[in-house]
Amino acid sequence: MQTQATELNTAVESMPITNNAGYSILKTLRNYGVDTIFGIPGTHNLEFYRHLAPLDMRPVTTRHEQGAGYGADGWAQQSGLPGVVITTSGPGLLNALSAAGTAYCESRPLIILSPGVPEGEEFADIGSLHETKDSTAAAGAIVEWSRRVHSATDAVAAIHDAFEMFRYGRPRPVHIEVPLNILESESDCAAVLLEARPLRAGQGAEAEALTTAAKLLRESVNPVILAGGGSIRAGAHVAALAQLLQAPVVTTLNGKGSLPESHPLSLGSDIRLPAAQDLCDNADVLLIIGSKVGESEMWGGKLAPRGTVIRVDILGSQANKNVSSDVALIGESAMIVEQLIEEIGAQDRPAADLAAVRAALRTQARALSPELSRIAEEAASVLPANTIVGGDSSQITYLGTASFIPQEHPHSFLYTPAYATLGYGLPASIGAKIASPDRAVVCILGDGALMFAVQELITAVEQRLDLVVVCVDNGGYAEIRSNQADRGIPAVGVDLVQPDWAALATAFGGTGHRITDAVDFAPTLQKAVQARGLQLLHVPVELFSATTTPEGN
Repeated sequence: MQTQATELNTAVESMPITNNAGYSILKTLRNYGVDTIFGIPGTHNLEFYRHLAPLDMRPVTTRHEQGAGYGADGWAQQSGLPGVVITTSGPGLLNALSAAGTAYCESRPLIILSPGVPEGEEFADIGSLHETKDSTAAAGAIVEWSRRVHSATDAVAAIHDAFEMFRYGRPRPVHIEVPLNILESESDCAAVLLEARPLRAGQGAEAEALTTAAKLLRESVNPVILAGGGSIRAGAHVAALAQLLQAPVVTTLNGKGSLPESHPLSLGSDIRLPAAQDLCDNADVLLIIGSKVGESEMWGGKLAPRGTVIRVDILGSQANKNVSSDVALIGESAMIVEQLIEEIGAQDRPAADLAAVRAALRTQARALSPELSRIAEEAASVLPANTIVGGDSSQITYLGTASFIPQEHPHSFLYTPAYATLGYGLPASIGAKIASPDRAVVCILGDGALMFAVQELITAVEQRLDLVVVCVDNGGYAEIRSNQADRGIPAVGVDLVQPDWAALATAFGGTGHRITDAVDFAPTLQKAVQARGLQLLHVPVELFSATTTPEGN
């Protein structure tokens, strides 16, 4: 009996602790509404994964941690919540840092959770599994902040701090490293601390600056609104303000859809084109909402406004970045735009006539690449309303779909104009489809970009998603080939061998379509969107080199 009791005690002592730090962290996330995580199970992160099923959280296992980060980004843009990635220690975390860099540049909310070496083994250099010199510092060089916590309570506090930033500040990625001994130990965090903190009123503009800005806009003759990613929080107020002022609205690519692009005052997301930049420069009042007006959005151009500049931003540090402001309204765009509407009051203005500038924009956009603009326009002609379009750092995206597939809602164009990474489009589209299963999602990207994340095709199949991928094949890295030619460098390393894309999609468990005639593209795309499962269209750009744009389109 003594032996049996000893064996029983030993078995009890070896039973895992289920109320551990991993549970406290994930329960807090679940209380904020997060029901999906992206990542790859690993030896050291199993005490995170243990709790997913009991908490009714969906695990999405990508085939690379970079894809997990981009999948979380696409999910976040549709859900309105931060994307969450669980990595293992060492290589898993480092693999996800490209996605973290993207989230930082594009101001996207992302939480990366990773285990770390046990307390007391920091910098030990003893050859332990996944040992890394300083994971927290490595991530900290990329994200907004990276914390190595020392208790479950610390970790939960970090989750709350992250949501505080996402809700009321500039959303950017964070990393929380949980030492293995903390992750697997009994949680010291009281249950009440796991509850989501309630929303509170945000910050509006300072009264004197608001009055000045409203007076300038009220008295303006030809105001223009430039809406960036930070304008999206203002929602329908952007349209109301534009209508009040009869002000044309140009958006950055991150702000695309902040005003429905069917709106008569919308000039789309073409701030990178000269006609849009001239419009902004010649406004007597230029209102910039939530944009740093970065060079990546401007394509080498630079705004030089001749009139008064009013800037709305969550951070005072942005008030004079790239374009100096005469009046800075610091706070949440949702509150400030509404405040401006109330302060300006009723207006009686003639309807703005934007026909000439709209025509100039389309001419300039088409001139960048007649072939790619034609592909994008044909896609737009058959895509259902409200389609989410995934893109990548591909010519078909920034020379085609960005200009020629209009969007009625924000976050419906998945792209990274600042970080400009390859391999984003497919996993981001997967994440978006998971978050918005009732919307069509079509990922249109180049062959080079698709090969960066080709393994995620199986993730789409495994998740049983109805997803369309359009591989626009220009034979490799055509943008870099052009850059080489501009410098007098013969093409080197840019002409890539292509797989049989349709066969590859079929091998992954989807359906592949070979487009061999330009006239077949649009009807095949239309059928693919209506079909089930993974559908991949291989579209050689050369098929469109001899086509012309129909008169009047």
